[in-house]
Amino acid sequence: MATQQKSRTSRTATIEFQTGQVWVMAASNLRIGLIGKTLVHYKHYKGAAPRGTVSLANKAALQRYLIQNKAVLVRS
Repeated sequence: MATQQKSRTSRTATIEFQTGQVWVMAASNLRIGLIGKTLVHYKHYKGAAPRGTVSLANKAALQRYLIQNKAVLVRS
């Protein structure tokens, strides 16, 4: 008798990044800068003033990071 493998599908929402978005987490903030085909430029900083260095990450990795840290999008 053949066994069937069940495929797992995750139901996580995809995050659509837009330039200028600000994501608030428990101890820090993240501001989206430039958005490319697969990469995102962003600033990760503590406090109200966005004085952090510009970082570069894959869209999927940044999305996972925001979900893990329970980030909330702030309307500007």
